[in-house]
Amino acid sequence: MSQFINGKIVDGTTGETVDIIDPSNGTTIATLTLAGSDDVKLAVQAARDAFPAWSRATPAERSAVLTKFAALMEERAEEFAQLETRQAGKPIRLTREFDVPGTIDNIAFFAGAARNLEGKATGEYSPDHTSSIRREAIGVIASISPWNYPLQMAAWKILPAIAAGNTIVLKPAEITPLTSLLFAEVATAAGLPHGVVNVLTGRGSTVGAELLRHPDVDMLSFTGSTNVGRTVLEAAATTAKRVHLELGGKAPFVVFDDADLEAAIHGAVAGSLINAGQDCTAATRAIVHRSLYEDFISGVAELYAKVKLGRTQDPATDLGPLVSQAHREKVAEMVDRARGYARVFGGGIPDGDLAAGSYYRPALVADANPDSEIFRDEVFGPVLAVTPFDTDDEAITLANDTPYGLAASVWTKDIYRSLRATREIRAGAVWVNDHIPIISEMPHGGMKQSGFGKDMSTYSLDEYTVIKHVMFDLSGDKAKSWHRTIFALEQ
Repeated sequence: MSQFINGKIVDGTTGETVDIIDPSNGTTIATLTLAGSDDVKLAVQAARDAFPAWSRATPAERSAVLTKFAALMEERAEEFAQLETRQAGKPIRLTREFDVPGTIDNIAFFAGAARNLEGKATGEYSPDHTSSIRREAIGVIASISPWNYPLQMAAWKILPAIAAGNTIVLKPAEITPLTSLLFAEVATAAGLPHGVVNVLTGRGSTVGAELLRHPDVDMLSFTGSTNVGRTVLEAAATTAKRVHLELGGKAPFVVFDDADLEAAIHGAVAGSLINAGQDCTAATRAIVHRSLYEDFISGVAELYAKVKLGRTQDPATDLGPLVSQAHREKVAEMVDRARGYARVFGGGIPDGDLAAGSYYRPALVADANPDSEIFRDEVFGPVLAVTPFDTDDEAITLANDTPYGLAASVWTKDIYRSLRATREIRAGAVWVNDHIPIISEMPHGGMKQSGFGKDMSTYSLDEYTVIKHVMFDLSGDKAKSWHRTIFALEQ
């Protein structure tokens, strides 16, 4: 299972292979042949060929396929959970209770949303004309998804695109492609026509770059780092392709002086450690009122020490490994540098039974200067940096002092303070007295250098449709027609 092109599982044509590694123990769980330029051409052509019929399918027909797809996913939920755990190093409890159920719910949501693609009709704007607004599919979508949520990100890319009548070529991260490939296979088994969804396992420098500049691709959708997002924008500019970007984040976690401290401490632990901190919306910058500061630090440090690192197949495991040894080294190096200018609680690489995996203990970095690397840059690991504030104005300024704007949370019992903070913090999502919950009905997406466009919700359908104006002359009188008013033409 290397590529999924035109409804079939095929091998890549490059002859080059990639080993899919279980981050919990360093063992190889699969070896795939990588896609190349020829595979990109085949996949894009398959999507192009499938587009006319799929875009003309009725909303009811598209909805029926997605409804069956959700049912098949439910039947195979444990298979998806096991595969996601093995390729991405996620604790089995997380994949069983979050990744897979969330994906199934997303399919069910878009099965309904596919039947609610509304246009508009009106005769208000001209006495002799009537207009209608059509919402139409864009065409072939090239999507690139990341390694931190392989299954969910594949769903977030594929579902709104096909619900709106588009076809798609998805390039998942080459180190975590297995659930994306299986996702496409099950969708096809549910009745999705061949060519509507294609998945290519390949490197970004080859397959990704080829998709970005392919002339038969009508839109680019990318989730990943801000630096690569700029590359996507540059590629799109050459052919004026439509672009959807969900990029990096450095979410502030603002704790005001009237907050429920115990709730904030537990929220900070869960919000910073979900998926081992490999989450663009994770709580990464705690901005805490000085009156609660030391108690917050001691409370988080105490809970961090109790977090259970363990085998990913153990349902009691709280924190799994990072995605790779190389990524763990990057996280460890950033924390080690922080030890030179801040108080660091925890962190470090465990030994014993976990030594073969890419595990890293949770690290709390207190007294982090707002200008420091650990406070400003994405760590993408189980690390929370903390700094104090004295006034509400200072807290909001610190929260916004970042190039990112994906998510944030505020912790307060004061309704007026929460309303002000949620209005003034520049982020695509702001939670109050909670951090990180997402639901299919609500949009996900950022502002500033966290990108633009929405995943999930009916708002995502705006990203994957184009608005067309259609006007009809109703006058029935050639003498009154618009063109005769402008041009006095003789018969």
